[in-house]
Amino acid sequence: MRCDKFLNAVNITKRRAVAEDMLAHQVVFVNNSPVKKSKEIKVGDIIEIRYLERSDKFKVLQIPTTKSTPKSKMDEYVEKL
Repeated sequence: MRCDKFLNAVNITKRRAVAEDMLAHQVVFVNNSPVKKSKEIKVGDIIEIRYLERSDKFKVLQIPTTKSTPKSKMDEYVEKL
């Protein structure tokens, strides 16, 4: 699944446009490398989002098969590190 779609599908970002903007400004890293929105996300990848004063890391546990998932199911897809 593409990085921008994944961030939106598992509720890391509220909208896909926000995910695309974050990727364009290179604040999203997968396995310590800045990525473009077309980067394919795989199980086991570590996604890091670097904000101004902090950063959030997530480990991909599984790839969703639907366009969006409920917030209550977020823990099935990513583990916050």
